[in-house]
Parts: sequence; C-alpha cells; structure tokens
Amino acid sequence: MIEKGRISASQLGKILYMAIIPTSLLTTPSITFKYAKQDMWLSPIWAISGFITLFIVLRFYRMYPSENIIQIMERIGRRIPGKIISGIYLLFILYVNGVIVREYSEFVVSTFLHTTPIVVISGLMVLVCAMAVRGGLEIVGRFAELFLPIFITLFLFNIIPIIADLQWSNLFPILGEGIRPSIEGAFVLQTWFSEMIIASFLLPFVADHHNAKKNLSRSLLAIMVTLSVSNLATLLLLGELTGYFSYPFLILARYINISNFINHLESLYMIIWVLGAFVKICVFYYVTVLVASQWMKLSNYQPIVYPLGLLLLLFSQWVAPNYQVLTEAIAGPVTLAMITMFVIIPTLLLCIVSIVNRLHN
Repeated sequence: MIEKGRISASQLGKILYMAIIPTSLLTTPSITFKYAKQDMWLSPIWAISGFITLFIVLRFYRMYPSENIIQIMERIGRRIPGKIISGIYLLFILYVNGVIVREYSEFVVSTFLHTTPIVVISGLMVLVCAMAVRGGLEIVGRFAELFLPIFITLFLFNIIPIIADLQWSNLFPILGEGIRPSIEGAFVLQTWFSEMIIASFLLPFVADHHNAKKNLSRSLLAIMVTLSVSNLATLLLLGELTGYFSYPFLILARYINISNFINHLESLYMIIWVLGAFVKICVFYYVTVLVASQWMKLSNYQPIVYPLGLLLLLFSQWVAPNYQVLTEAIAGPVTLAMITMFVIIPTLLLCIVSIVNRLHN
C-alpha cells in the first residue's frame, strides 16, 4: 500500500467536515437565495446527494475494504477501459481542486489583498499544501483535528453577537410558494454534498474502521446543520439583500459591533476561510496525488507531489477568467458534472458490482 500512515475514524469525520464546509459557507447563501428566497435555510435538508454518496462509499468499503472507488473501477472495467476511466477521474478531481484554489484566491484578492496578483495567492497556498501533503495523510488528519475547534468557535462568534439584530420577519412566509423553491435551492448544494465521495479514498487508511460509519454520519449531519444555520443567519440579517452580495456571510462579520469597541471583524471570517480552505485543498490535493500514483503504479507518491502542485496551480488559473464566470459555472455545469462523476456513475457502478456478485454466487 502506498500510504503507510493511519488516521482514526474521528479524524476521518473531521477531515470530511473541513473538506466540504469552507467553500460552501463562502458562496452558497447568495446562490441558494436566488432559487429558494426565504426558504434557503431549508435547502441543505434536501441535499440528498450526501446520503446517496455516503451509502455508496460504505457499501463499496464493505465489499472491497482495501480499495478506493477508482481502484474498484479498474477492477470492474479491466485493464484498458479501467485505466481510461480512472484517468478521466484523476483529471476531474484535479479540476475540482483547481476550482477550490481559485475560489480561495478570488476571495482573498477581492476582499483583502486587492493589489496582489491572484497567481501569487494561489501559488503560496498550493506550496504550503504541498508540504503538508508530502508529509502524508496523518499530517492532514492532524491539521483537520487541530483547526476544527478553532473553525467552529470563530463560526459561532460570527453569529452569536448579531442575534439581537436578526429580523425574524425575513423568515416568513415559510414555504409560501410550496416546497419547490427550497428543493431548487438544494440543487446547487448537491455539489458540496457529493464531495462525500472523498471518504472512499480515505477509508482504507482508517485504523478503527468499525467506527467509520458513525463518524461519517455525524459529519454529514454537522454539515447540514452548519449550512442551515449560516443560511438562516444570513437571511435574518440581510433579508432580500442576500442575493446581491458575493460573500453574504462576510457581511455578518462586518456587522458585528460590541459596545462600539469591537467591530469590523472581517479578519475573523478571513481566519475561518484560510484555515478551512487550507484543509480542503490539502484533502483534494492528497486524493489527486494518491490516485495519480496508483494510476501510474508508483510505489511512493512523494516524488509527484510538487509536479502535481504546479499542474494544480495551472488548473486554478484556467478554470475561469473571473469570479463571475466561476460562480456561474459552479451554479450550473460544475454542479452537473460533480453529480454525474461523484453520484450517478458510482451508483451505476455499485449496481453493476452487486449484479456481478449475485451472478457469481
């Protein structure tokens, strides 16, 4: 096995939480509001792709406990077709990570470092993440375990001080146009919930695997609650203005004013975003390196970490010419592609594997 390190089931759950939440907090409130309006806080509840993906991951793990979904595809598809399919998945995961790096860089440049070239911001983050990934999965797991309490504390500190200023009238009418708007708002959220497929690549390295299902389920539930709370807080504070801001949750941090002494706490959101983005990029970076090394039949993935980092940097610059195009892509083509690659195809593969196993038995 290429990876010698091990993580606990608890670390796995924390990795998955930190791999999904950061970018979803950044952009989903404004995108979800365009479809769901005052029911945007309900949309995370209808994001069923997370449950489907988690079920697929756990089923595959029960059948092939030492292999990830790409290796299973190669097993089922035989040598040449399997290699082609796994190669396509490798490029797609690299593309998704490029989108993540670009989201991080666009946020930092547009809100804080206005005159810094975006390639510099992206390059520095990729370099730091490359160092962490080269240290192995255990390092990534420890970072997630270290940063999660800080992340949650700062997240709550962004919301608790503004509770007195929330306008509960913005919440009504609940389901005024029926359940459809909230379900339409959930469509974009499928992008993030489908990322639960990442668990397939990490499960073979979990030491206490009997606790994996419980921790992954808790992680998924925590993600749903976090997104619902962030959407609700944003809606109650901003109301109809939610859809006009690129980063609505950032406005909550700017709104905080404690005794006219503690205010303009955008730096808190910056810390949340940088810590979360670091872990998320590390996780997808690690999966890319792992899949690439398995695809090329390497005995050690460390030599390709930095070359893939350079390729990741190039992808982050190619994915979109600007932030507006990037958000439009996330709300449309990227969502469809991720649902297809991370939910539909694995579901079909699970059906094929189940039929083949029944025929053999």
